[in-house]
Amino acid sequence: MIAFLGMGHLGANFVRAMLKRGEKVRVWNRTPSKAKALEEAGAIVFDRVEDAVEGVERIHLALKDDRSVNELLQLACGSFQHGVIIVDHTTTSQKGAIDRAEYWRQNGCIYLHAPVFMGPQNALEGTGYMMVSGDKYTFSEIEKDLAKMTGKLMYMGKEPGKAAGMKLIGNLFLLAMTGGMADMLALSKAFGIAPEEIGKLLDMWNPGAMLPARFKRVSGGKYDDPTWELHMARKDARLMMEGAEAADLTLATIPGLATLMDSYISRGHSNDDYSVVGLDYLVK
Repeated sequence: MIAFLGMGHLGANFVRAMLKRGEKVRVWNRTPSKAKALEEAGAIVFDRVEDAVEGVERIHLALKDDRSVNELLQLACGSFQHGVIIVDHTTTSQKGAIDRAEYWRQNGCIYLHAPVFMGPQNALEGTGYMMVSGDKYTFSEIEKDLAKMTGKLMYMGKEPGKAAGMKLIGNLFLLAMTGGMADMLALSKAFGIAPEEIGKLLDMWNPGAMLPARFKRVSGGKYDDPTWELHMARKDARLMMEGAEAADLTLATIPGLATLMDSYISRGHSNDDYSVVGLDYLVK
């Protein structure tokens, strides 16, 4: 028997998929009506989280943040079965995941962090990506069950904070990409170019195909064979900001990048590839 705590869009659809596979699932949510909505689908609904987790072998969480996870686990722990496996799908801090793994180990439980790159529809369909880090033996015990929940299950290693870090790095890219798109829309407005035309450019150009090679360039540490010199990229950034300012618009991401470029230019990297902006952040 398993329990699933947190019936937001993601958690609720995870549970719906589990029930369709014939699994028995106990559910709880802080707002009871969200848990009650799953009763018709076959979920066993509890008003008290302590009752929901009593005697179960595995507990899944899909909550908001570190604080909500910590508070809920403390509230429920009086009913934990010794050796219960806690699988936390919440996006949390790396330190929080590390601290929880050690805390619950000392208290006779096993905590695995399993954040996802999944939306509610992915949870319902068993698609998307799930990362797991923590005790390898425990992961191997439940690997087949977790694999049913997602399209791609990735074990990141025994370090309990690894999956948390990878999740935040991935989300950083999504935020940066969205901020860049907001800048694209601002500049297209300044230049009188319709968003539909930008969409057509992306379809034809497909810059996403460049990402793996570009990341290798940024993280590779070798920048003296430029394809786009830093001072030329900085000139283009200036033209972008000037174009936006002329239309009384402000770019979200380019000004900060321009400041970073200036710092590298001042250190003598003007003629290096513009990917040199990643130099200071490489793990030695």
